[in-house]
Amino acid sequence: MELVLSPDRFSEASSKAVFCNPQKADYLAGEQQFSQLLAVQNLDEQVNQQPELVTQLESTIDHALMIAYKHSELENINENAIDVNAAHLFLQRILYQINRLNLFWYDDLQNYKNERSFYLQRLRNRIEHAWQAWEINQLDVVQIQQLDVRQALKDRCEADLNPPLTANKRYLREEMSLAGYKHLLAIASLDGLVEASRMSRILGGASNEVQATLIRVLLEEYGNGRLSRKHSTFFAQMMAELGLNTQPEAYLEIVPWEVLACINHNFLLTECKQHFLRYNGGLTYFEIAGPTIYTDYMLAAQRLQLSDTAMGYWELHIREDERHGQWMLNQVALPLVDEYPEDAWQIVLGYDQEKWLGDRAGDAVIQAVKQAEQQA
Repeated sequence: MELVLSPDRFSEASSKAVFCNPQKADYLAGEQQFSQLLAVQNLDEQVNQQPELVTQLESTIDHALMIAYKHSELENINENAIDVNAAHLFLQRILYQINRLNLFWYDDLQNYKNERSFYLQRLRNRIEHAWQAWEINQLDVVQIQQLDVRQALKDRCEADLNPPLTANKRYLREEMSLAGYKHLLAIASLDGLVEASRMSRILGGASNEVQATLIRVLLEEYGNGRLSRKHSTFFAQMMAELGLNTQPEAYLEIVPWEVLACINHNFLLTECKQHFLRYNGGLTYFEIAGPTIYTDYMLAAQRLQLSDTAMGYWELHIREDERHGQWMLNQVALPLVDEYPEDAWQIVLGYDQEKWLGDRAGDAVIQAVKQAEQQA
């Protein structure tokens, strides 16, 4: 079996333009134009009647796609003259703005006027096709397809429950300053303040034991319907204790593209039921690895002598995710192996990809935190 991904396609004209003009694009202007498009009444009709409305945006996206995912193929280019990270960030921010329309934020209803726009869907699919093809090349899919899936999942979960103490973990536990801790919370707030929202997208459909377990996980994340016990409430309390803005997306501007990629990847997997197995493999890793990651953060807060409120989210997650990890392995992932024996390798793919994306994002966050500390 092969993992089928739609190819990323560039028009011949735009592809030639990128090859001939590989300098850094004006991503800020492109993002501003895109944000303005989101507010246009009858966007699809306007784009059909006035295609020049999106000409510059399309050109910027073409450029960014080539720089982010194909720059190694460019000829006669100075690698130091292009900003690959800027291209990644632009694309992931565009994707995020489209994806977030799938969730309700209790804001102005007019913000959702284009949530079902065909143009936005085409734009999202175009970026995702190129991005996901690039991401999947980071893993050995053929090797994963040949594994004993049940044993591979058990081995991975056992290893990730107690990973070795890396340089990043030591930094968090032993060196990170208060300024760094606050910067860490600010970045994490993009996800922490709306935690588990994407998971809700996979729960509809036929009832069985797997679905029941997933609902139990979601209910605990949502405090069993009590706002005071919802995990995102604890995250907001941590932020407020340290004088940080608790408004969702308040710190979007400082979020590295690697973190946005994790969020957008989860949007993709939860919105496409064909990726159901991959998503649950990824969620298994997330719940298994959570306690050790949150322990790093809690030990940092304890070393900084912060209050219980300023670290309560970590303690809650450590306690609950130890249980959630076992639920995900034994009551979701392994039963799905039996339910889908021919496709079960996708569960391992989802597990490994979530770990890869998470580790990459973790490195980016550590780098951002250290830069914030130097500036402070």
